Formats: sequence, C-alpha cells, structure tokens
Amino acid sequence: MSKVIMTVDDSASVRQMVSFTLKGAGYSVVEAVDGSDALSKINGQKVEMVITDLNMPNLDGIGLIRKIRSETAYRFIPIVMLTTESQESKKQEGKSAGATGWIVKPFKPEQLLAVVRKVLG
Repeated sequence: MSKVIMTVDDSASVRQMVSFTLKGAGYSVVEAVDGSDALSKINGQKVEMVITDLNMPNLDGIGLIRKIRSETAYRFIPIVMLTTESQESKKQEGKSAGATGWIVKPFKPEQLLAVVRKVLG
C-alpha cells in the first residue's frame, strides 16, 4: 500500500502540482486548503508525512505544525515546509515549531521527491 502524504496550500495550482508529482511517484495524497482544513482531515487518518505552505488564511504553516506536534499520534510525523519564504528567521521559526525540512518555491518535482524519499526513508 502506498504511503499517504498530506499537502496543505491555499493555492490550488500548487496543491495540484504537488499532488501530481507525488501520485506520479506512487504516493497517495490528501489535499487541504489551509491549516484548519488540514487538522480536520488529518484527525485519526493514517498520514505519513505533511507538506505545508507557510502563509495561509485561518491557520498558517507554523501554527499547523505546532498543532500537529501537540497530538501524540502525530508527534514524530515528518513535516516539510514548502513556501516562497527563504529568510533564515522564518526557517528557524519553522524548525523550532517542529518542521523537519524546508523547500523554497518554485520547486522542481525531482527536488520535492528527493526530500520526500529522504524523510520517509
């Protein structure tokens, strides 16, 4: 059975591209439009990794990471930020919230897959 990855982004085109890339590599994908949507969809579901944007309405990527990390079931799930932000201060904030990795948009599909394979093992 394929591994399930959740992609969280308020941009439909980014979600589509991430989903297309991951599905093409054999992963199952759950899409969420923001952090709040992600939390409602991840609840009790077997998700092996989360790829999230930083800047989103309702609940941003940092807030989402903090909420996921506070859930015992998802405490150790890999979470990668996929964002246009590349400042060191933002990366540090993500890291201290519990982000596993950071990819700056625009991204190359093979770059995304390399990170996914690395963190999922």
